[in-house]
Amino acid sequence: MGFNIKNNIYLVGNVDWEIESYQGYKYSTHKGSSYNAYLIKEKKNVLIDTVDSTFTDIFIKNLKNEINLDDIDYIIINHGEKDHTGALPELMKLIPNTPIYCTNNCAKSLKGQFHQDWNFNIVKTGEKLNLGDKELIFVETPMLHWPDNMICYLTQDNMLFSNDAFGQHYATSAIYNDLVDQNELFVECLKYYSNILTPYNSKVIKKIEEILSLNLPLDMICPSHGVIWRDNPTQIVELYLKWAQNYQENQITILYDTMWESTRDMAEAIAKGIKEADSQTVIKLIHLSKKDKNDVITEVFKSKAILVGSPTVNKGILTTIASLFEFVKSLEFKNKQAAAFGSFGWSGESVKLINAKLVDSGFALVNEGLRVSWKPDEETIKECVKFGKDFVKYLNK
Repeated sequence: MGFNIKNNIYLVGNVDWEIESYQGYKYSTHKGSSYNAYLIKEKKNVLIDTVDSTFTDIFIKNLKNEINLDDIDYIIINHGEKDHTGALPELMKLIPNTPIYCTNNCAKSLKGQFHQDWNFNIVKTGEKLNLGDKELIFVETPMLHWPDNMICYLTQDNMLFSNDAFGQHYATSAIYNDLVDQNELFVECLKYYSNILTPYNSKVIKKIEEILSLNLPLDMICPSHGVIWRDNPTQIVELYLKWAQNYQENQITILYDTMWESTRDMAEAIAKGIKEADSQTVIKLIHLSKKDKNDVITEVFKSKAILVGSPTVNKGILTTIASLFEFVKSLEFKNKQAAAFGSFGWSGESVKLINAKLVDSGFALVNEGLRVSWKPDEETIKECVKFGKDFVKYLNK
């Protein structure tokens, strides 16, 4: 059965307690996730989104318990990605002529994925769908986070169905934002934004400003993953606007990998120097081989500067460092500074290679970096400490 969230509006999705990764292995889901679909029962009945194909059978069973499927007048698909549309093909076998309202790009996505020419109705920003006494207002939100995304707003009930925007991968039975652990919630919100939406900061700002300009009253924000925002729902909107401003905290993150602990010794000594130079700066020291990449990206997102270290291996750098840069580059971080460090035994190219990758990823280099041959001795450790101190002094100029 659906869960009544307000008046004639029901949550009809599924909680996924077991999922550990998302979009293949791109995104880690330590706290699970949910697939939030919504049913509006007015003079016209509307289903907003479906669920991942994993839950198709139970989704359709629960939907049948809530409504005769033939009584569903419209289906709204806010985004074509399969975590929102996985159950759609089986549902459409049961109600094949039901109109589907979506953006033009979403129709292309659905046709490309499912090879079906359903009854598509293309909508644009500002268009409305009459449900009787209430209306759904559509707003296209391209690149939040795919080109096909849109959101829709239900008048009178003042509900925003935001799809991926304002969501988080967070499994909970509590449903509402004010009923869950607040620290867990906002950690997952920040992780979601930093790993998915960072490249689209300017679009986030522009689109939120466009939505706010409509002056629509807002009682709830209903995303497609995680909790429903009913207590001060605009708080997550305000956070998005804050995060979209090339966000940073007073934090320096040191990222490294190591073979025989020499680069780790350097990293720890650099951290010591930073701390001695500025005790107020938060320092995160991360051994990349032992940490989840999405959690690492969240720390980079929060940082005003990073340091990256690797030993030289076969005239290159360790693959953990190289693969991280592929991800970092795609996120297009701005207004962040950086430096490189690394140990070597024979040729010593790692610092130069890391510098090039930092610049290519949009970071401003503070200096040329620090190279240490073989195992750092007492004097070299002092040099690393000084390197950390000088790094902070440059940032604080």
